Amino acid sequence: MSSRTTIGVALFPALFALLAKCDVVVKDREDAFVAAFFGTLSEELDELRTAAAAMHWDANARDLDEFDVVVAFGDDATLASIAAGLTPRTRFVPFGTRTSIGYVAREALATVEDARHIARGAARDLVLYETEGCLSLHALFVEERGTVTPEGFAEILAGAVRRANVEFPPAQRAPKTIASVAAARDLAAFRARTRGGGVHSDAAATFLIDATADRSDPPSFLPRAIGVRTVAGPSDAVAYCKQHRLPVEAVAVAGARDDLAQVAIGTGAARIACFGELQAPLLAGRHGGRPRIGEFVRWVTDER
Repeated sequence: MSSRTTIGVALFPALFALLAKCDVVVKDREDAFVAAFFGTLSEELDELRTAAAAMHWDANARDLDEFDVVVAFGDDATLASIAAGLTPRTRFVPFGTRTSIGYVAREALATVEDARHIARGAARDLVLYETEGCLSLHALFVEERGTVTPEGFAEILAGAVRRANVEFPPAQRAPKTIASVAAARDLAAFRARTRGGGVHSDAAATFLIDATADRSDPPSFLPRAIGVRTVAGPSDAVAYCKQHRLPVEAVAVAGARDDLAQVAIGTGAARIACFGELQAPLLAGRHGGRPRIGEFVRWVTDER
């Protein structure tokens, strides 16, 4: 069952289910992306013509008891509603609300060019899917005492986002969303007068890089908006995520120290990536830390 936000997110579990020789029905998005893929697949492999189907239907309009496994993407309330309608015989594989974060170690900011390289990747992670996906960059931690300061990196990141906005133009936004980003920008500008730190945005509030954010401020989860928080080490980032109960899916890391893995371990993340690759997970990777094909396999033990 596809989610509204991420294109093709249901395609990968569907493919693994087909590899496990299961018949598959996908509740598709309105763009019919998976249905189009299945149409092409059946043209190449006739035996899959009746094994794979995708269609759009109302979430409450189909009885799910006919399925052995239900994989669903959506917010936590939607998943709870789906789970309530399933019998104990049905294996439920939910992928709910998740977030991804970034961590930049001080040694990764040895030069301005190093900072620009990281910022280009971070900008891409921020703007793709309008920051709505579970692999979108929602919080960014930058270590102090680097050659490039966290405030300096925020400024470099803002320039990278402006360039990314040209390659990936912002989607049309509802007036309420525009107003929310503008309000967050204006609040950050007010805080900058007392806390210090920089605020980078534009008149249309198409993006926001907020270097005034501190530990007490949760992520905004607004499109193309992010707080850049100064930290002394990985434990600060882990403490922040625990404080705000962030369900972390992936961590983008710049730096090669052994202790940087603690950001992923401490937050419960399932994946560590380079900046710029958050939105491009490996097909063989374990989304949510779960097995890819094992969800669709029934084990039989022969003890003769």
